[in-house]
Amino acid sequence: MSRVCDLTGKKALKGNNVSHSNRKTKRRFYANLHEKRFFIPETSEWITLKVSTSAIRTINKIGITEALNRVFKKGTL
Repeated sequence: MSRVCDLTGKKALKGNNVSHSNRKTKRRFYANLHEKRFFIPETSEWITLKVSTSAIRTINKIGITEALNRVFKKGTL
């Protein structure tokens, strides 16, 4: 599976490791993703999503149904 948030679309960023001597080597900054199950009361079923922590906070605030509606309407939260 890719390291992309299912709701927000967040993915890895590129940057540099910088040593004490100031040499730079490429590295990646990965999104803070978690695989989490959510219950949808309208359909009485569980879904498993790979979501970032900011998406989890948004789901706690507006609810999973509204979050999914926003994603399908616009593409991302």
